[in-house]
Amino acid sequence: MSPIKANIKRQHRRSGKAGTEQPLREIRTDVAGIDIGATENYIGCRPTANGGPNVRSFGTDTQSLLETADWLEAESVHSVAMESTGVYWISLYQVLVRRGIEVNLVDARAVRGVPGRKTDVLDCQWLRQLHACGLLKGCFLPDDQTAALRNLQRMRHTLRQSQDDWIRRIQKQLDLMNVRVHRAVSDITGLTGMLILRSILAGERDPRKLATLRDPRCRKSEEEIARELTGNWRDEHLQNLAVTMSMYDHLSAQIATTDQNIGQLLTRIRAIREATGQAVAAVVPPHPSKEKGRRMIKRGEEPMRQELARTFGTDLTVIEGVGVEAAACVYMELGPDIPARFPTEHHLVSYLKLSPRLAISGGQPVHRKSKSPHRGSLPLKRVLLTAASAVRDSKTVLGDYYRKIAYRKGAGVAAFATAAKLAQRIYRALAHGIEYATGGDARWQSAEQERRRARLARQAASLGLILVPTATASTP
Repeated sequence: MSPIKANIKRQHRRSGKAGTEQPLREIRTDVAGIDIGATENYIGCRPTANGGPNVRSFGTDTQSLLETADWLEAESVHSVAMESTGVYWISLYQVLVRRGIEVNLVDARAVRGVPGRKTDVLDCQWLRQLHACGLLKGCFLPDDQTAALRNLQRMRHTLRQSQDDWIRRIQKQLDLMNVRVHRAVSDITGLTGMLILRSILAGERDPRKLATLRDPRCRKSEEEIARELTGNWRDEHLQNLAVTMSMYDHLSAQIATTDQNIGQLLTRIRAIREATGQAVAAVVPPHPSKEKGRRMIKRGEEPMRQELARTFGTDLTVIEGVGVEAAACVYMELGPDIPARFPTEHHLVSYLKLSPRLAISGGQPVHRKSKSPHRGSLPLKRVLLTAASAVRDSKTVLGDYYRKIAYRKGAGVAAFATAAKLAQRIYRALAHGIEYATGGDARWQSAEQERRRARLARQAASLGLILVPTATASTP
């Protein structure tokens, strides 16, 4: 026998506890476990008086869900644990919450590695036992108001994606006719682009007359635009163009309806927050950045910015890189009470999967790609990554930070790290105020300027040169 095995055997003999297993101790008994299915739900409650299993199955129609809630109340169940299986859990969750039963929605990956559970009956019993021992951690779930906003916002995002597809189809039909509207103007969905497209559908074919529709702010002249609008007007392409334009207009109308529904819901939420004494804003001042404010007005986002600021009391668009879409996504994915749901800003960054996943191998950190599906708010993560990529050319703190990371590790890592910075600033703004979130920018810029000056001085010294500061001459 090797010395290591002999030492282990002596330790077990001294303790007298080798091979013994301690049963799990239940800290509460008024709990149940539910295995969610598409057509049938299995519910396991506390064992019967003789120690037998107490498991029942119910259907998934509304009447069966109400019967499930009745049976849980009869069994004196105050808290249940269920797996987040697809969207099948949502209907039962809403019924149980209305009955006042605490619902602990858990990730199936937390319990999938336990061997021996091959049936739904055993699965619900195992969920109940883990929940009774306090070993399950519930997922993040927004309140009813935030969930309603989230559903509307996600539908709006879906409509916008569909609209972008039809814009590409419009451009394809124009390319087939060699009518290059997208070369004549920067955006075919802008004022000049839409006027030209609708005039073409109305029967106008003269490129010079179409060029007269240009906005005075267009960079190209009428002659240049007329040259791009000279093409072959084939009937089948014009018919397809009419179809694609009608689909674009239909989706625009649906987006406007969804925006109206979101505005009405925000008005009701603001009334509720005012009644409960929560922070709201009576008047929203103009945006502190005139250029950013003009862009919002041009895109028609100013009403939504004011509505969000009035409802939740904080204008997140003041943060560098955060637009109206990003601010709406923050409120509608996580709700306004983010500091109450996440103890620190690092918890929020981890929830959004914006923290690097480092594994340790041989005492050294190793970057490994995670094979598990995404947890957290994937739409919000995508919005923050897009916002981070948009600040790469800006002469701001985040822009400098992005370029510094991109120089060393590439654009992908830079966008990831900058998105984490944006999430931290959003948390600080909601927890401590906008001034706290952006107050250190001037100090960071001055410190960065000193670091650059010191680095240049070292490089000059290595070449035997001396840096001489020069005063900027005033322009007469």
